[in-house]
Amino acid sequence: MTRTDQLTPLLEFDEVEPDDDCICGGCCARRRARLRAAPVHEGGHAAARSVRRRAAVLMAAVGTALGGGAAGAVAAPAPTPGPGGPAVPRTETPQGEVSGLYGESPSPRSLAAPRAAAAPVTRAQIIERAQRWVDQKVPYSMSRYWSDGYRQDCSGFVSMAWGLGSSQTTWTLPNFAERITKADLQPGDILVYNNAASPQSGSHVTIFGGWTDSTRTRYVAYEQTSPSTLKRSTPYAYWNNSASYVPYRYKGLSSGGNGNDGSTSTSFPGAGAFGPGADNASVTQLGRLLVQRGGGRFYSEGPGPRWGEADRKATEAFQLAQGWRGSEADGIPGKATWDYLVNGKGRDIDGGTPQPPPPVNPGTGVPAFPGADKFGPGADNDFVRRLGEQLVRKGYGRFYTQGPGPRWSDADRRNVQAFQEAQGWRGAEADGYPGPDTWKRLFS
Repeated sequence: MTRTDQLTPLLEFDEVEPDDDCICGGCCARRRARLRAAPVHEGGHAAARSVRRRAAVLMAAVGTALGGGAAGAVAAPAPTPGPGGPAVPRTETPQGEVSGLYGESPSPRSLAAPRAAAAPVTRAQIIERAQRWVDQKVPYSMSRYWSDGYRQDCSGFVSMAWGLGSSQTTWTLPNFAERITKADLQPGDILVYNNAASPQSGSHVTIFGGWTDSTRTRYVAYEQTSPSTLKRSTPYAYWNNSASYVPYRYKGLSSGGNGNDGSTSTSFPGAGAFGPGADNASVTQLGRLLVQRGGGRFYSEGPGPRWGEADRKATEAFQLAQGWRGSEADGIPGKATWDYLVNGKGRDIDGGTPQPPPPVNPGTGVPAFPGADKFGPGADNDFVRRLGEQLVRKGYGRFYTQGPGPRWSDADRRNVQAFQEAQGWRGAEADGYPGPDTWKRLFS
């Protein structure tokens, strides 16, 4: 008997594809099986990939037995180089299926994705949980689970922040939420994109962390993406497929989710809670409230519990937006500032709205010097614009190619320096940054 005689004859089956709109148990099971059989980069399941590998090895062994020789190997094609060099891998966010904590079998409640949300949670808790993954730089994975039990993909990240008790998908997260509008977005809400053509590898979700400015064209996004959790300023609604992202709000928000829930206090903590050296939860709360009112551009990171210059500048900008001046706009929150912030009163910070000119010194006609901190790298205010316009009037605007504008630039510095040198000043006196003497002479 030959080796081929020892082989069991192969059975042939006709595989019927399930209808996309059929809701019977058989078609639902076939659709899930078909999805799991797809390659991972197209949304398939990692476990199915392992099964396919074992099957490929088995088929290679059968081929060896039948052919009496080594099975041929086909090399994987190399990445196609781009116009600037080798191809750069795309950043993708494939996600796993609904699962229990640590990858255990999901409970019937998780599979059903009930309309009622899991446990009450505050906005502050959502952001704090999201920030924890950012701080820990949790690696992206659609099959691994972090120490808190949640799957390390984009939908697992939101499930963790919302405290759902299971890892959901971008398709099931809306079942725990209600749809809202862009105007309703507040920290802790999410933006979901579901791609019907590629449900697992083509969909994504981010956590909304607040607007970066009053134009509402960019926001702070917390997201789980390759290689690890990120917090970054993001164009609304995302870098791609922007028009297809839909905002949702978790149904389990406590106190109606107005941003002043049980994790924070509406009572003024006292002036001693703020200022240089302060390090407490009230500083964090202040920063978050300021970000919600358009102060995000002042923070390169945080907000956090330790008082910093970003807190002072954002507070001052909010106070100026209310029309307050002098000691009422010193950058340190008092009772009125706190009341306006926690109760949503007054005007938001608007970086594009010019501030009124500084008061004029009696008897001199020269506007009061606003302070050295209003000028230099990173400065963006109407005093910079006013400075530039006066330089042009005095004939020292040759370095401007456009403007002047509210954002400090090297053209401002070089024009100021030219004015200072024209006064006979040298060295540190002609560094290009206006001080009280430069200001006085310029506006005289």
